[in-house]
Amino acid sequence: MNFLLILIPFISAFIGWFTNWMALKMLFHPRNPVKVFGITFQGIFPKQQRQFAEKLGKLVSSELLSFDDIKKKIADPKNIEAIMPMLEQKIDFFLRTKLSDVFPVISMFIGDSTINQLKGVFMSELETMFPDLINSYMKTLETQLDLEKIVTEKVYGFSSDKMEAILNQIMSKEFRFIEIIGGVLGLLIGCIQVLITLIA
Repeated sequence: MNFLLILIPFISAFIGWFTNWMALKMLFHPRNPVKVFGITFQGIFPKQQRQFAEKLGKLVSSELLSFDDIKKKIADPKNIEAIMPMLEQKIDFFLRTKLSDVFPVISMFIGDSTINQLKGVFMSELETMFPDLINSYMKTLETQLDLEKIVTEKVYGFSSDKMEAILNQIMSKEFRFIEIIGGVLGLLIGCIQVLITLIA
């Protein structure tokens, strides 16, 4: 058998691996536009970063994280219930300590039973007020914060190096798999070429 025929599958495997490796590199490189024979080349992500940032901003604000979701989570009775003990401690501290510092005369006439009654009234009122306060605050926050704009500007502000590092961190195994598949397919194609040559 001709020695060159034996080399064909290995050459094809190398070409398959190299083309996939090059394609992955071209996702990020070159960072800036480069002209070769009048044709401009630039990595896909650096070139499309603005569009990518805008689409991601829309996706996050409409599908992944909306103010309604945040409001529901914060206003969830379980979450409100969870912070009540902390509020009760603060109110207790205010009535027993702060009040006596600011109004020492008044504190002289307030005993434990009055403090507990006042605390109960405050806690009851807070439980009623909290959902309304949260809804009101979230409406104000929604007009002040544009989630889509924030995400878009953050992603667009990423350097190409940072974007590449993030995607490599997330998809390093997948990228490696694509390179290996290129080599494997190249090897198979090379083997088929050898078989066709031998049969012919």
